Amino acid sequence: MLFRSPSTRRLYALKWNLFVDWCSSRREDPRKCSIGSVLAFLQDGLERRLSPSTLKVYVAAISAHHDLLENKKVSQHDLVIRFLRGARRLNPPRSPLVPSWDLAVVLTALQRPPFEPLRSVDIKFLSMKTALLTALASVKRVGDLQAFSVDEACLEFGPANSHVILRPRPGYVPKVPTTPFKDQVVNLQALPLEEADPALALLCPVRALRAYVDMTQCFRTSDQLFVCYGGERKGSALSKQRLSHWIVDTIALAYQQQGRPCPLGVRAHSTRSVASSWALAHGASLADICRAAGWATPNTFARFYNLRVEPVSDYVLAPTGGR
Repeated sequence: MLFRSPSTRRLYALKWNLFVDWCSSRREDPRKCSIGSVLAFLQDGLERRLSPSTLKVYVAAISAHHDLLENKKVSQHDLVIRFLRGARRLNPPRSPLVPSWDLAVVLTALQRPPFEPLRSVDIKFLSMKTALLTALASVKRVGDLQAFSVDEACLEFGPANSHVILRPRPGYVPKVPTTPFKDQVVNLQALPLEEADPALALLCPVRALRAYVDMTQCFRTSDQLFVCYGGERKGSALSKQRLSHWIVDTIALAYQQQGRPCPLGVRAHSTRSVASSWALAHGASLADICRAAGWATPNTFARFYNLRVEPVSDYVLAPTGGR
């Protein structure tokens, strides 16, 4: 059986329990009920406007516990496959076409107080800036970011902080277990000092990580990279939920510092689509982007993450031919 991450097991358990309750109300055995009962349950979900992706999770959870039907798993049954295909046609996924927030606005704010000067800012703002820059530069999920460690086997800075190598803690299982372990290793290069715009060096993720590791060394009680910066849990490992809040709060504060209202619905996971779309628009190869993000094929990027980040009008109307 394919090993599943703890978060996936919890999700499957929740969906399975809901199916068990549904079967119990109809006096049916959830492990031995007919394919017709499974389809009736899925149809109820479809009529409640559950998305095709949610229905697919239900199918996976049921398939993990249900007896074989006609020598097939529930997820492999022809009628279930046809049902899910029809659900997708009725309610196709609608991925966003444009970013929910402006990367340029946020990066501008990160070069100013309260995020700079980096070595003298409050640990709160250093933590927030480091988390966001690491998320953007690595194109990793929040769960992957949380798995990074300061253990000497997992964190390695290059000579003169020219780069940093980040590895997940031993035993970490990514959300997609089939992702090769080597793709979970992140090698971030330091941003070069640009004479034309020296402020760009203030956005270097290696510089931020170096400062963050140094500043937290005196109070950390966990070898997890990101730790709580205050309160009773100061120095202890940071949860995925709090790390997500750091990223969203940083984006919101960046807008606030420039007198702009923060867009609604900003999520930490949006850093993957924003960063990968900007990288593609600025010349990165699709293969390199997929490798960094851990996507097996470009289809995932194309369907769910590719955003229009630079309108054609920017090049048509700008006197210099673009930003």
